[in-house]
Parts: sequence; C-alpha cells; structure tokens
Amino acid sequence: MKLRGGYNIFLQGRPGSTIKAMPEPKTLYLPLSSKRFRFSAIHVADGQDVALGDVLATDPNNYDVPLLAPRAGSVRLGQVEDTVVLENIAKSQEYADTNGRMEEVQHVERTFGAAGAQRRRLMMLGAWQFLHEAHSGRLPDPLGTPQAVLVSTLSLEPFTARGDVQLQARLLNFTRGLEHLQSLLEYQPIYFVLPDIKSEFASIVRNHIRGYASVKMVELPLTYPYDDFAVLARSLGLSSGNGPVWALRTEGVLAVDRALTAGKPCVTRIISIGGTGVVSPGHLRVVSGYPLKCITDKHVFEPHPRIINGGIMTGEAFGPGALGIDTECRGITVLPELQEREFLGFMRPGSERSSYWPCFLSSMVQRFAERLTTAMRGERRPCISCNACEEVCPAGISPHLIHKYLYRDLVEEAAAARVDLCVECGLCSYVCPSKIDLRAQFVEAKNGIAREKAEMLETKARQESTEEVNA
Repeated sequence: MKLRGGYNIFLQGRPGSTIKAMPEPKTLYLPLSSKRFRFSAIHVADGQDVALGDVLATDPNNYDVPLLAPRAGSVRLGQVEDTVVLENIAKSQEYADTNGRMEEVQHVERTFGAAGAQRRRLMMLGAWQFLHEAHSGRLPDPLGTPQAVLVSTLSLEPFTARGDVQLQARLLNFTRGLEHLQSLLEYQPIYFVLPDIKSEFASIVRNHIRGYASVKMVELPLTYPYDDFAVLARSLGLSSGNGPVWALRTEGVLAVDRALTAGKPCVTRIISIGGTGVVSPGHLRVVSGYPLKCITDKHVFEPHPRIINGGIMTGEAFGPGALGIDTECRGITVLPELQEREFLGFMRPGSERSSYWPCFLSSMVQRFAERLTTAMRGERRPCISCNACEEVCPAGISPHLIHKYLYRDLVEEAAAARVDLCVECGLCSYVCPSKIDLRAQFVEAKNGIAREKAEMLETKARQESTEEVNA
C-alpha cells in the first residue's frame, strides 16, 4: 500500500488514555445541526415528555437519520435557536459500553436475508450516523451495496478521540460489531486499519482479527492524515466509480454492536478534551447535548480560549451561541487566543518554535511538542511557490497552483487541477509559510463547483421533462 505526502505533527496538549465519565447534567442542549446533518423535521412538541431513545427530529436530506433523546426529560422548543432543550433530566447509567453485561453473547448468529431489517435498526437506534461514504464523506445509503468496508482504529488528527483508548476493555464488543458488519454484507471485504506499532495491546488486537477470513488487515504508519477515509480508499484501489465504500471508526463499530447486540440507542460518545489550554487532557464520556460550559468550567484554564469542535486541523470554532455537544463531536480543542501580535513571529525565532522547514533555530534541537496558539506568527503574505503544500498533500494535487487559479477566479482551471480530490486535511495551511488558509479556500471552491453541477443537472432534467411533454 503506497501513500504519499503526510506530516507528523507534534503539539502539546495531546489527550491521555484515561476515560472519565462526566456527571449527569440537569439540562441538555441538542444542536439541530452538525457537520453533516440538519435535523429540520421536528417530531416533538414544546413541553412534551420523552423517554431515552425517542426520536426528537430527523434529517430529511439524509435518509431521515434521527436525532435521539439522550435521556428522558421534558422538551423545550424555541428557548435556544437551532437547539432542542431537554429539561428535568432523569438520571441514567446508560453508557455505550455493554462489556460485562453482555458477556454471555460471545458471537453473532448469522441472519441471512435479514440485512435490511438490521440496517433499519441501526438507523433507528442512532448507529448508522457513525458511517461515512469514504470518497464523499456523506452518510451512505442504508439500502445501498458497498464495494468494501473500511474500519479504522486510527485517529491521527491532534486532539481527537483515539481509537486505542476506546478499544480498551471493549475488544469483545468491537469484534462482535465486526461480525454484525459482516452479516450486512454479501462477499464484500472489510479492510481493518491499525497502526504499524509493536505493543502488547496491538498484538492482542491483531490476534483477535486474524480469525476473520473476510477481514483484511492494513497497517499504517502514524503519519497524519493517513487515516483519512478518502486517502485510504484511493490507496487501496477502491475507486468511487465502482460503487460506495462504507467507512467507520472504532466508535462506529462499537455503536453497531450496541444497537444490534443490546438493542439500545447509541446516544453516548467518548470525546477528547485537549490542547494547550486544558488541564489534564484526556477523554470524556458524555451524551449528545451535554452542556459545553460544564466541560469548559472543569477543564479549561485559559482566560481567553478559542474552543474548537474537533481537531486542530479540520475542526471549527464553536459559535457564540453553542451550548451543547452535537451528535458528531469527536473532541474539543482549546487554544490560547493571543491578544497581541508576536514580535518577529513570522521568523519563528527561538528553539521552542517548530516548523516544517528546517531553516530555523528549532531545527538544531530534537523534535518536540510545540505549544500551539491561535497566533498567525506574522501577517499573511502572497504565495511564494515554495512547494511545501504539494510535498505534504496526501491527495496528490498542487495546492499552490489551485490557489493561484482561485485567486484569479479561474474556477474551471481549478476544477481541472482536481480541487475535488482535496480531502480537507488542512496540512497545506499548516505548513504554508505565508499563512494562507488554503483549506478554507478549497472547501469553498468544492462546494461552489458541486452547487453548479447540481444546478446543471436540474436544468437538464427540466429540459428533458419539457421535451417529453411536448413530444
């Protein structure tokens, strides 16, 4: 398996391996929007009492994937914009981990012919939303047939929940989840992605997986962003033209097991809390909608923090009105929001400053974890065509060339240069000495091109319909 580009990022504030259960909240704030979903169809009324697992809303544009109630409580609508509030929360010990209570269920009985019913069960219990289509990142069609399934235990973006942490003490749940995935397929292979490291726990995982004939192990170096689903699919020769590729991470396999083995809703998430503004970076067990303030009050010490939903490379800052954790949150990153520009910051003086280019004083010392802040280290400057972005790009495109096309509004040329292959990992922006936000620029361009294509298809469909009527 040949991979290109990538870069090892060493930053302070990496979450540890402990998992702490947060105390039960008094109120939950469930956002109606996340990175992929928009739960616009509300299924409850203001003041209605709901039980754990009841459907609060669905996303009509994503196969009616549901937003489930994480706890029993009373619904409040209209109090907070784009949010369902749950009050009078009933205490519960419902966590995603069924290990220890389901020990008697060692393996999965084959239920041929029942795959459709199982997929619907995954949808209704909130497990299906953990799946991605590898090339597009969208939610896969629950009635579709994949050419293959990617299961990754890697989480290489700094400050996102790590797969090895979630696997601890839940390996039986994970292997049962793999068996359930096999029962949904016919002859399609499952590629199991794990790091090429030698440790006692890694050996235990490998020995467990070797017993599954349809599961093919793929070992990768711990280099960001080799865990990206699109990068993995292309490297394995799984072309988008041959059909969808289902992809899910460790938490997704555990959710599949919870839904199909225990028949319980998947409303609990293990998220990371990390960054240079965090006390004791680690992992937290929370439910969807958990109050963000309860987390920050307990773990953040910075007086002026920037709080990011996700990792440092691809996450986005929580909006000023954000009150709760959304259903796709994998981690919270906290950085110091510097109030002043750093003196000669663009030169990166000093031995404590890291850089992709070995031309600063820091290159003379051993590699170290840098204390990352929100400082831009000097003002943005024009592209200098240093080619650093192309060297690290895992998609094999030329970010600096595409940037120049987009800067001149040459969208067709940017499309011809395959901006659509961008996996949005953010490495080009990270290594850019001119501090150009290439990732944001490419995301905007991809969305614009996709909208234009959709409009062209709609226009063509209307024309064909008119021609049929006239004929």
